[in-house]
Amino acid sequence: TLSTKTKKFENDFTKKFNSKYSLMVNSGSSANLLALQCLINPYKKNRLKKNDEVIIPTLCWSTSLWPIIQSNLKPIFVDINPETLNISEKDIEKKITKKTKAIMLVHVLGNSCNMDEIMRIKKKYNLVLIEDTCESLGSKYKNKYLGTFGEFSTFSFYSSHQISSGEGGMICCKNSNDYNIIKSMRSHGWSRGTSYENKIFNSNKKLDKRFIFFNSGYNLRPTEVSAAIGHNQFKRLKKFIAVRNYNRKLIINAVKINKILNNKIQIYHANNNVNPSWFGLSIKINSKIKNIKNKIINKLENNGIETRPIISGNFAKQPGAKIYKLVKNQKFKNTDYVYNNSFFVGLPTKKISNRFLKKIIFAFEKSFK
Repeated sequence: TLSTKTKKFENDFTKKFNSKYSLMVNSGSSANLLALQCLINPYKKNRLKKNDEVIIPTLCWSTSLWPIIQSNLKPIFVDINPETLNISEKDIEKKITKKTKAIMLVHVLGNSCNMDEIMRIKKKYNLVLIEDTCESLGSKYKNKYLGTFGEFSTFSFYSSHQISSGEGGMICCKNSNDYNIIKSMRSHGWSRGTSYENKIFNSNKKLDKRFIFFNSGYNLRPTEVSAAIGHNQFKRLKKFIAVRNYNRKLIINAVKINKILNNKIQIYHANNNVNPSWFGLSIKINSKIKNIKNKIINKLENNGIETRPIISGNFAKQPGAKIYKLVKNQKFKNTDYVYNNSFFVGLPTKKISNRFLKKIIFAFEKSFK
């Protein structure tokens, strides 16, 4: 179970990103859950109330969204900028009401939102900011790490991410009370190891001090094994970022000089002011042929190149969103456009060989024939 290796990883993570507090959990999804649950927790001052609204981009992962629902809050979907894949800052302000209390921001696939605009909106409307940085560990906006802007930030160490602990994640926060709330909720609502421990015991002296449960809670703890693996990879984050950048440039340059592909696909690039830590290679198809994306993906997969949609596409169209009636007759044309015309492929953390590069380019060529 979690012990010294977990704590060492948490401490080094805090130092690297200059955050106040870091707490390792068993997944990035659990980190998102803790952030939202902290916002409604009775031990938090000015906690959010039932049906308070949380802004979230339509282009998101399921567990960026569901903690909002699970916390009895109301998600408000916002469209994206189709050129950057990130949330549309202009659309955010159109959706803000008196009940809007927070923004669940998703930094997409190593890229970043326009943080100058996001912080302006946050300050203007006095909103809590949660940065879902699960896909963008190590990315910077104006030389400041993503995950250091909001009150909460979350990270994932799943196997395909910038670093991996197999399964695992991290949640960071800036407030000591928030830290102690999420620490208790990570382990069953226990008082042990929190700033509440002595205070709670002093008013409950008939209870065993070692086993006092003062808060709601889960079991979202990591293991020492996952912490050891994640910490070892964390030391090599800079190297992994460099190798993925190298592989990305290699593929882009090969596409540029290829007469078949050059005018048929377009690579998404970093947003302004962003030094990205790439998750994968995001690709837009320059074609008006109906269902061309599915044909291309099928041919790539058949030729050994695995693909993914850009996150989960327009989440408002997912069956879960429909069954929970999260959206009523709203259209998100930019997210739909991205889903219909884009996908991404992975970027290995080892330098790809010329032989493998030729395999990738050949697979793309065949997909357009």
